[in-house]
Amino acid sequence: MASSNPAFSRNAAFGAPGAVAAGKVLSDSDLQGMFNAPSAGSQDTDRMSYEDTIVKTVLSFALLLTAAVGAWLLTPSLPFLPFLGMIVGLVLGLVNTFKKEPSPALILSYAVAEGLFVGGISQIFDQRFSGVVVQAVLATLVVVGVTLALFANGKVRASKKATKVFLVAMVGYLVFSLVNFGLVAFGAIDSPFGLSSSVTIFGIKLGLIIGVLAVLMAAYSLVLDFDFIQRGVNNRAPRKFGWSGAFGIMVTVVWLYVELLRIFALARD
Repeated sequence: MASSNPAFSRNAAFGAPGAVAAGKVLSDSDLQGMFNAPSAGSQDTDRMSYEDTIVKTVLSFALLLTAAVGAWLLTPSLPFLPFLGMIVGLVLGLVNTFKKEPSPALILSYAVAEGLFVGGISQIFDQRFSGVVVQAVLATLVVVGVTLALFANGKVRASKKATKVFLVAMVGYLVFSLVNFGLVAFGAIDSPFGLSSSVTIFGIKLGLIIGVLAVLMAAYSLVLDFDFIQRGVNNRAPRKFGWSGAFGIMVTVVWLYVELLRIFALARD
């Protein structure tokens, strides 16, 4: 015999068999409370979300900036700090890049190492070229902000063709950087900037030209980072890959800052 209780019919329709089986009938206020409850977050679903990725990114940069401030203060008495940070950061960067699954501990350790490098190298540059650090920081914030705004508005997007050009340009940039470093390290060129300051094209230092190209590449690298996060959220990737998004942004922003720091220093030199 069918029940004449309308509340029972509503609960059966909404799929509350457990409550009915327990002898409890959900009231209208109970149902309204269920509808008004907040949606499940990334912790509940274990899926990537923009909010969770932002938290991971902010945490990574907080550690990086803390280590950078410490390195800024300690580098005058411990000049090896930026070089230690550079070596450790390079090793951890390669490990994190080639790991199949992200490791929060390794990514946060990379943030600390890069903080030592960034803070120490900033102190060295500022001692010789006063004010370049402030200029580089502001320029970095502008580039990141503009790139994010353009991506969010759909003005710029990653594409297969642009990514191929980016990869070819990156290979050329890395080859030049290695050759330039070798010439400086072995004393072939006296300038600390190497070919960047000793070679000019139409009266413009080679380093300034390459620096502008590197900034453009770093901006596109940011687009790739944002695209990775967007695809991860849309495809409901596991939440842990939010750390990969944070790591990618951190690597790109550090690269962008160092390039801008070098550009402003070359312009002053």
